[in-house]
Amino acid sequence: MNILITGGASGLGEAITRRLAAGGADKVFFTYNRSEEKARAIEAEFENASAIQCDFTDETSLNSLVNLIPSLDLSVLINNAWTGTFIDTHFHKTRVADFATGFSQNILPTISTTQAAINAFRKKKSGKIITILTAALSETPPIGSSVYVASKAYLQKLTEFWGFENSKYNITSNAVSPSLMLTGLTASIDERLIEQMTQNQPLLTTTEVAEKVAFLIDAGPEVNGTNMVINSATNSK
Repeated sequence: MNILITGGASGLGEAITRRLAAGGADKVFFTYNRSEEKARAIEAEFENASAIQCDFTDETSLNSLVNLIPSLDLSVLINNAWTGTFIDTHFHKTRVADFATGFSQNILPTISTTQAAINAFRKKKSGKIITILTAALSETPPIGSSVYVASKAYLQKLTEFWGFENSKYNITSNAVSPSLMLTGLTASIDERLIEQMTQNQPLLTTTEVAEKVAFLIDAGPEVNGTNMVINSATNSK
């Protein structure tokens, strides 16, 4: 099968790309923006992996990806790319414009790529969409994460709609919601805050989450419209 992973050259995206390319049987396309060195390293390691440069904040670059999708003959789309930060500042200190920026740089590009994939999936009457969300949607979200969590909540509802509206075309849409991982997205978080956030719940690894994505790819059509929340085991006191 042919798979496309957005934001697949670093952090969780890289782990997903490597996990899916490791088998060698599938063709794995993945986008990158600034992580060209990592993208080329993945291509060099896996003959079945192909990098596509795409800046989701640039309309021309995004449109190039959207126009390319029909020719990729995809079976799976994995929405992983994210532009921005996880934790910034308290809600009452957050500029309204920051919410608009988060929407335009993350939600709208995801909508565009998913629409292109669904149009292709409908023609072949099969396809799978997997969207990376966050466990903060079902837990107490960290202070300062209002823009990130609000954007992910929007995607959560879209994930459900995609599955419902397209099930008769044998298209499924599911989500994975991991708890805290140490990636580039969380690199700027103060160590004391990370310690506080992980007192009762150990950090996840990107490899653990990538395995769950692989599980959803292999799942049957009866798994549709679900949100798989992934938490590490609770620390005992």
